[in-house]
Amino acid sequence: MSDFAGMEDLLQDFLVEAGDLLSDVDNKLVELEHSPDDPGLLNDIFRGFHTIKGGAGFLGAAELVTLCHLTESLFDRLRKHELEVTPERMDVILSATGAVRDMFVDLGRGNRPGPAAPDLLEALRAACAGRPAAAAAGAPVAPAAEVRPAGVVLPRPGGPDWDALYAAVTGATAPAGAPVAAPAIPRPAPLPALVPAAAAAAADPVVAAAFGRRASDVPGAGAPVGRREGERQRDNSIRVDTARLDQVLNLSGEIGLTKNRLNALRSDILAGRTDTETLQALDLAVSQLDLLVSDLQNAVMKTRMQPIGRLFHKYPRIARDLARNLGKEVELALVGEDTEIDKTMVEDLSDPIIHLIRNAVDHGIEDPARRAAAGKPAKSVLRLEARQEGDHIVITVADDGRGMDPERLRAKALAQGVITAEEASTLDERQSYDLIFLPGFSTAEKVSDVSGRGVGMDVVRTNIQKLNGSIEIQSQLGKGTTLLIHLPLTLAILPVLLVRLGDQPFAVPLSMVREILPIEPGGIQDVGGKATMVVRGEVLPIVPLSALLGWPREAVPQYGVVMQSGAAVFILAIDSFAGREDAVIKSLEVFRPKGVAGVTTLANGQIVLILDMKELLESAGDRRSVSRSTLFEAA
Repeated sequence: MSDFAGMEDLLQDFLVEAGDLLSDVDNKLVELEHSPDDPGLLNDIFRGFHTIKGGAGFLGAAELVTLCHLTESLFDRLRKHELEVTPERMDVILSATGAVRDMFVDLGRGNRPGPAAPDLLEALRAACAGRPAAAAAGAPVAPAAEVRPAGVVLPRPGGPDWDALYAAVTGATAPAGAPVAAPAIPRPAPLPALVPAAAAAAADPVVAAAFGRRASDVPGAGAPVGRREGERQRDNSIRVDTARLDQVLNLSGEIGLTKNRLNALRSDILAGRTDTETLQALDLAVSQLDLLVSDLQNAVMKTRMQPIGRLFHKYPRIARDLARNLGKEVELALVGEDTEIDKTMVEDLSDPIIHLIRNAVDHGIEDPARRAAAGKPAKSVLRLEARQEGDHIVITVADDGRGMDPERLRAKALAQGVITAEEASTLDERQSYDLIFLPGFSTAEKVSDVSGRGVGMDVVRTNIQKLNGSIEIQSQLGKGTTLLIHLPLTLAILPVLLVRLGDQPFAVPLSMVREILPIEPGGIQDVGGKATMVVRGEVLPIVPLSALLGWPREAVPQYGVVMQSGAAVFILAIDSFAGREDAVIKSLEVFRPKGVAGVTTLANGQIVLILDMKELLESAGDRRSVSRSTLFEAA
């Protein structure tokens, strides 16, 4: 059972607000290292911890209160210039924010978090007292029972806010001027009994700001928020600008008026009034409805769009921590944070971008000594940029490091057995860069906790392709490497090309289509027993759609669609095509055949399967290729 039974909505509000606050604090901590005397940054970080502490106290998460209060006390001394910002103190503070984030994970599972690591708490106390971190690490550590709030007397930060929070959690009033012991709250405990209504009403105003409601507004019952161990938690909430919701409401109203107009015209036509004026009015109303529905669809799609800056803001901390561990100096520059992307894609992009940043810091960027020897500044600039190009989003991860050597990549791949000598001799520069996406390939000399196992970039490309995207590498030896991720604006509406086998239409993602061309017998040649065509200097295999689907071939294919799925470029042989459409994707939740990404409905009501070309190619195996004679055999 959840430790927060009856307070699930309140808990989720806290996690959303506090998660954003903590991400903002992380970014400001990275900025603080560059501007240690900036009073605005110091005050903002102090307020962030104070707000999180207030919400945690209201929820009865006493261990989180303890951790935030110690960190807040340290920042209180820093902003009063009683202590200086040093790299050692920053390491302790950043460790504290990591522990806070871990406690958020426990809260998301419906459990009150346990105490932070004793050595972290002791390090915070040492830093707050002005003692060096090394002394804190070697100092005797109090047992776990002594670091619980009931046994720790916290320094009193001053001000009425802590008094109100203390009263809200304990139902008692702290003695004026006395040190405040953080409230002891047993685990688990029924929270409603811990927060009297009168005390909750007098709680710190920051609590109300964090939750946007009173304690009396919290429902008394609800579904538990706990999740199975290991299950990945996804944020299904979304923030929408009220102006966009107003637009949806206005368009809905306009559609309602147009519907009424159509009903009136329908009555006129049923009554036999089919004069020219009535028909013209009907045509105008239908055109207006078509326009309004398109506008409504676009407006609803915009409610799903979120600034990508919310995803980007957690990466400066990651880059900073990794660079410090590796003895490198790296600054992560964020560009295009206002670029909007579909909310459903944000979480799926998080891990690939983290890996690209880690890869750039570990492999791409040199240490300060090597950068100085190459005539580069000691500090490297790693750029993370997002921009919109047409109906696509382009995300760039670019470093100014050592760059990639195609010859070395080919030699490594050959030595590791991921390609043959014959394949290595045919690879151009771009194809050599793409070797890093092969499973099992790694350029690391030894396995570390950061890299070297040869699985990361393969997973990155797989996850990008699941989002109907692609990834491209550009590099210059000695100058740096740029990775470009191309993604559709949204996954809810997918531009598709409708192709046919006989009378049956299928949809393939338009983003994979390069061109359409006729298939003529004179242009087909057998290479290695497989039918191929030369298109703009490239020898491409012909893959009949019927072979991919395992269907009997009823006619000789008339057209070929040049398609690219990852590194594979091929010609999809089809009977005919029926044009382009923007398909509204419907997923198949109960039963999804292999090679089918979803379904869509055409204007005539016909249901069409949207094909997953990568899955089809993998499942077809050797069956996907045919000889020239087989291709032109009569059915």
